[in-house]
Amino acid sequence: MPVKIIFTEEFCQPENLYPFTLTRQIQDIRVGILTIREKWETLLGVTSYDRLEDDYKDLDRSIHLEKISDDDICFMIHGNILPTPKLIKALKKLKDGEFISANGNTGVIFRFSKKEIQEPNKIKVSKAITIHEEVKSIQFPWDIFHLNDYAIRQDFNLLTEKRKSQKISKTNRVVKAGNIFIEKGAIVEHSVLNASEGPIYIGKNSLIMEGTAIRGPFACSEGVVVKMNSCIYGATTIGPYCTVGGEIKNSVFFAYSNKAHDGYIGDSVIGEWCNLGAGTTNSNIKNNACAVKVWTTKGEMNAGKKCGVFMGDYSKTAINTSINTGTVMGICSNVFETGLTPKYIPNFSWGSDGLRRYELEKALTDIDNWKKLKGKEITENEKTILTYIFKNY
Repeated sequence: MPVKIIFTEEFCQPENLYPFTLTRQIQDIRVGILTIREKWETLLGVTSYDRLEDDYKDLDRSIHLEKISDDDICFMIHGNILPTPKLIKALKKLKDGEFISANGNTGVIFRFSKKEIQEPNKIKVSKAITIHEEVKSIQFPWDIFHLNDYAIRQDFNLLTEKRKSQKISKTNRVVKAGNIFIEKGAIVEHSVLNASEGPIYIGKNSLIMEGTAIRGPFACSEGVVVKMNSCIYGATTIGPYCTVGGEIKNSVFFAYSNKAHDGYIGDSVIGEWCNLGAGTTNSNIKNNACAVKVWTTKGEMNAGKKCGVFMGDYSKTAINTSINTGTVMGICSNVFETGLTPKYIPNFSWGSDGLRRYELEKALTDIDNWKKLKGKEITENEKTILTYIFKNY
């Protein structure tokens, strides 16, 4: 019988993950080596879909429950849940109409067939299967870097099990080589790789230039370039086809973004297709060492003692930009000015004060120009999503 994963954002409050959920479903957020979607697909060996939510993010793989075939077995999964071995084991034992409840709380995984679909948005459930385990979930942007250490270790085990690493070049200085995995086609020479505090994963066809010092847990995906003499602390993830340099600590770069020069990024999340100008640096701790307050759609919230910047997709900073502690940048923002940035920079800002807007057509053209530098071009889906955000946010 065909098996389908169907992710849903219902009950996940995606608005709390602004600005990253403006341009993607929660399940497409990267934490660890893989996105949440990729983790579930890899563990279960099936393709996933998104539940049709009747909003502007419903795209090619969105599916309406009425379209389920008679012989389909479906697992509806909350998009912000990270899989664990215990969850996977419990999922495989579910029967139609049953759902998993963690510690007696709201259900997070439902198994159903066409027979259980009573209305377009209603599934008949018959039994709760309770597991006693802390559920790892992404609820706010800072959860991404807070959980990155855990997620890198889980993904490292998943991706390297029963596989052999490419040989580590003798030009490198290595600590705990057994905790390092280098994929085929990656080039790592004259670097320091210290995996004593956590694993180091180097994706295929990536380039770690000479003089780089890496302390795990660390992950870089396919096609990443790490510039000469970079200094990277765990737990850091560099997503596919990013180019990074300078100093980075406990941060996640989603994909195709650039921090190619000196400057510090710490305890931060950088979206896709972002560009940080040379010397861009963020503060990640207040001078008084108090908790960092971060702008959210529900008002300011406590993000912990250390929190840097949350940078939405397609945003850019000018050279020597000084980013304030706990800053939120919307999507498609072109940030420049003197002094520290404001704590909140709206979508499509031209400058950091939010008083001027990036013209939509110019923004789309500029995005296409940036994408062509990496052999890509803006898609119609991207234009549709960005146009909606420009008009409504």
